[in-house]
Parts: sequence; C-alpha cells; structure tokens
Amino acid sequence: MYTDTISIVTPILIFSIFFLASALKVLKEYERGVVFMLGRFWRVKGPGLVIVIPAIQTMVRVDLRTIVMDVPAQDVISRDNVSVKVNAVLYFRVVDPQKAIIQVEDYNMATSQLAQTTLRSVLGQHELDEMLASRDKLNTDIQLILDEQTEAWGIKVSNVELKHVDLNETMVRAIARQAEAERERRAKIIHAEGELQASHHLLEASQILAGQPQALQLRYLQTLTEIAGEKSATIVFPLPIELLTILQKMAEKQPDNQTGKTGETGKQ
Repeated sequence: MYTDTISIVTPILIFSIFFLASALKVLKEYERGVVFMLGRFWRVKGPGLVIVIPAIQTMVRVDLRTIVMDVPAQDVISRDNVSVKVNAVLYFRVVDPQKAIIQVEDYNMATSQLAQTTLRSVLGQHELDEMLASRDKLNTDIQLILDEQTEAWGIKVSNVELKHVDLNETMVRAIARQAEAERERRAKIIHAEGELQASHHLLEASQILAGQPQALQLRYLQTLTEIAGEKSATIVFPLPIELLTILQKMAEKQPDNQTGKTGETGKQ
C-alpha cells in the first residue's frame, strides 16, 4: 500500500515541480511580457514575478530600453544632382509592448528599413550645401517623419543623427576650389574696405595739416628723426613739396627776366 502511494505521488510531485518551474517567469525592470491565452492577447505583465500557464498561455518578452541602431550608408542624389553616401544613427524605444508585438512582425527590422527609405527620401529633397550646413534641421525632419510612421507600432523615435556625408574625390576638390575662391573674395573685400578707411583718414589728416603749417613742419622733423635712427648706409632725405613749387616758380620767372634785359639792351 505504501509503495503504491509513493509510486503515484512521485510522478505527480515531479510534474508539479516542472509545471511550476515552467510557469514562473521573472521579468526585469526594463522588460514587459505580452501574454497570449489560447492565441488571443490577454494582458501585458511585468516587471517582477509572473505566472504563465504552460500549454494555455504564451509570453513574449519586450525590452523597453532605448535601442541604438546604426542606419547603413545610403546612396543619395541631392536636389542639385550630387551623388553622396550618407549614414546615420537612430535612437528609439518601445512605449506600447502590445502594439510592438501585434501590429508588426519584427519592429527592429521594420524600423530599420523605414529609417533607410526615409533617409533617402528626405535628403534627396535638399541640396548638398544644406546637407553639410543644416544637419540639425535635417535630423529633426527625419525624426518627426519616423516618429509619426512608427507610432502605430508602439515605437517612439527620440532622435536621429546624421553621421557621415561621404563625397567622391571630384566633389571634394570642387568644394575646396569653391572655398578658396570664397576666401579670396573676402580678402579682396576686406582689403578694399581698408583702403577706403585709410583714404578717409588721409583726407582728414591732409586737411588738418593744410590748416596748420607748423604741424607740417613738425611732421617733417619727425621723419628726419626716424631716418637718423635707422642703421643704414643709404639715407633718403625727404624734400618738401612746397620747396619744389617755389623752385619751379623761380625757374619760370628767370627766362622772363632775361628776355626783358635783352630787349632793353637792343633799344640802347
């Protein structure tokens, strides 16, 4: 009798242990379990200890942490017909485990494919200069489009960042020439503005010196002092322009005086 009881209880006990072991599930803080009963959605459980009845209920684990996904490099033709390779990084997480499991077969693959097509579509509407200079705006546009599309899957796209915009060697050289020409243009404009400002200051200085002859003499003496202080075998001596004017006037008057004297001698 006792032996028969043991032989009956032992299989039941073993079955109970295996049943409890398979029924008890532990979900971590960042995990949720989507439970199906006889193939139909029942509820979302977790975190902590949950019970899933074997053969009647099944559970799919869903990670709620932010997923960092690398979007492969895509061949993009910009609006100004420039071919570039662009890759990006995508940040998203599951906010509704029920939709993430029921509405889409593989939400990771679906989000990746949608990110690739959206990246090509959005960047193809912009020129190359905008891709290089307005990355923040492009990131925001792509993020908003992806977030709107994945909302039905229970996915929240928090951020999209363009990583690299790769150009071929021909375009790199063309951009380098363009940048060099732009810098030369700025240098010429700055030089012209400097010449204009200098001309204004020189005009003001000449007006001041013309009104004060003593100031011109002092400037002349200062120039002589600067020349004397330089250790050079050649000395350039500045000659006042006024002195040249006086000498020229004297030279013009001298032939007139000689002509007058000759005429007086002939009369005599």
